[in-house]
Amino acid sequence: MGEDLIVLVIIVLVASLLQTSTGYGFSIIGTPFLLLIYPVHTAIQINIILSICLSAFMIFKIRKEVDKALLIRLIKGSIGGLVFGIFIYLFINIQLLKIAVGTLILILTILLIFKLTLDRTRNKDFITGGISGLLTTSIGVPGPPLLLYFSGAGIDKSTLRSTTLAYYLFVYFASLVMQISFGGTTKEAWLSSLVAIPPLFAGIFLGQLLFKWISQKTFRIITYVILIFTGVYLIVTSL
Repeated sequence: MGEDLIVLVIIVLVASLLQTSTGYGFSIIGTPFLLLIYPVHTAIQINIILSICLSAFMIFKIRKEVDKALLIRLIKGSIGGLVFGIFIYLFINIQLLKIAVGTLILILTILLIFKLTLDRTRNKDFITGGISGLLTTSIGVPGPPLLLYFSGAGIDKSTLRSTTLAYYLFVYFASLVMQISFGGTTKEAWLSSLVAIPPLFAGIFLGQLLFKWISQKTFRIITYVILIFTGVYLIVTSL
C-alpha cells in the first residue's frame, strides 16, 4: 500500500505540472497510470476529483484569457455526450472503447504532424464538446478531442489553456455527479484524492513557472508527444 501511495504522488505531481503548463495532460497522463494501482472506476473518479480541484484553482488566475463564446458551445455540445458516456461507463466494454479511441487519436495525430489544418466552425465546436463529454463520463479523459481540434485550428496556447481549464471545470463536475448518481463511489477514491492534494498543488506551482518558458513551437511538440503517448497507451493496455 505504501508503494501505491508513492506512485500516486508521482503520477499526480507530473500530471498536474503538465496540465498547468499546457492546459492538457492530467487525465491523459493520470488515468492510464492510475489504472495500474486502482480498479477502473476508482481510478477514473480519482482523476475526476483531482481535475476539478486543479481547474477550480487555476481558473481564477487565467479567467480573463477564456474564449467565452467557444466555451459555451463546448459546454452545450458536451451535454449529450455526457449522457451517452455514462451508459458506456456502466454497461459497455471499456477495453473496446479504449482501443477505438487510441487508434483514432494516433491517426489524427499523424495527420496533424503532417500539417492537417481545421477551420473552426460553430458546428465543429459543438461536435468536439460532445465527443469530449462522452469520453469524460465513460473513461475520464476529455482532453484528446479538444487537443486535436484546437491544435488543428491553430489556437494560441494561452487561449487554449484557459478555455480548456474552464470547460474541464464544468464537464468533470457534471461527470462526477452522474457517475456517483448511477454507479456509486468508494471511500478509497476520496481518501486517495485527499492524499494527492499536496502533490497536485506542487505540480500547479511548477507548471505555472514552466508555462512562461514554453514557446508556441515547443508547446505544439509537447502536444504531439502527449497525444501519441495516449493513443499507444490506450491500445496497449486494452490488449
